[in-house]
Amino acid sequence: MPRLVSAPQQIDAQWLTDVFHAAGVATDARVAGIERRGVGTGQMGRNVRFDLRWEGDPGDAPRSVVGKFPSDDPKSRATGTAQGAYEKEVRFYRELASTVEIRTPRCYFADVEPATGDFVMILEDLTPAIQGDQLAGCGPDAAALALTEAARLHAPRWGDPDLANFDFLRGPSQESATILQALYQALFPGFAERYQARLSEDELGLIERVGPRLSRWLLDGDSPLTLVHGDFRLDNMLYGTPEGGYPLAVVDWQTLGLGAGPSDVAYFVGAGLLPDERRKHEEALLRDYHEQLCAAGVSGYDWDRCFREYRRASFGGIVMAVVASMIVEQTERGDDMFMVMATRHVAHATDLDAEALLT
Repeated sequence: MPRLVSAPQQIDAQWLTDVFHAAGVATDARVAGIERRGVGTGQMGRNVRFDLRWEGDPGDAPRSVVGKFPSDDPKSRATGTAQGAYEKEVRFYRELASTVEIRTPRCYFADVEPATGDFVMILEDLTPAIQGDQLAGCGPDAAALALTEAARLHAPRWGDPDLANFDFLRGPSQESATILQALYQALFPGFAERYQARLSEDELGLIERVGPRLSRWLLDGDSPLTLVHGDFRLDNMLYGTPEGGYPLAVVDWQTLGLGAGPSDVAYFVGAGLLPDERRKHEEALLRDYHEQLCAAGVSGYDWDRCFREYRRASFGGIVMAVVASMIVEQTERGDDMFMVMATRHVAHATDLDAEALLT
């Protein structure tokens, strides 16, 4: 097995040759040279594309791959390590990706040292696919593709008791709910100070009111648990283009956990579509998602229950905006993204009268 490395400069042609041979790829050829270039906009991890020069006959082996590594920012790396984010992503590809139907890049190699945060993944390069843009949002067709992939993630492990055997997965618990509520309330004053000029009084008011009721919000759901992505949004999606690529592939599994399937759906719809577009299309999108769950074998989960859980989940993006913005490196695009999340998810929760479910 290739050794664990944790920085792009530690990758060389021999190491990549060992990776491919261990994966059963291009065993009659070797990587003779590589070129590196950064890709993506992640804040918890660093992505680098490796262009490959082969010696021998590589057959249909890739001509480029994407490597994922810990963030260069000490604050973001410490957060990723403490939250087990790097371990979750590595173990998703190694242990769970093959048990669900969602489209992800092929993973040629993944390894992690949870205690230090050292990790590396070598993934299929999905070029010419293009990354979704959280700031710009998307239309209903792109949203429909995303929710089809959500159903392909959620349905295969819906209510599966065996998921409890994976020690790196976290589901709702009194302990985790108490910790998250305390963290949210501790971070809210700094969030409000940093972003008050970009949020209205009403928006900040709702964001503040979530805090004291966060623990109850986490524990009151009645949907069966399944695998959830946890950060199911446009920036973590790669859409195919006329030049090629899968219709949609989902990346960045560092927030993987156990939860209600509609939580990923509300998180995507709430901020992925601009508010006017969301209001026009969200019921049709959610009904289609529910129908796909049922067609995939999910039973005993009627529309009313799905819609109630979707309403509850509309607060998820608010929680992410407050917590994540304050525990990762601050960047200009990051600030814009967190404000898009905060304002759109507040509008979403307000439109759904979701606060009534917290009383």
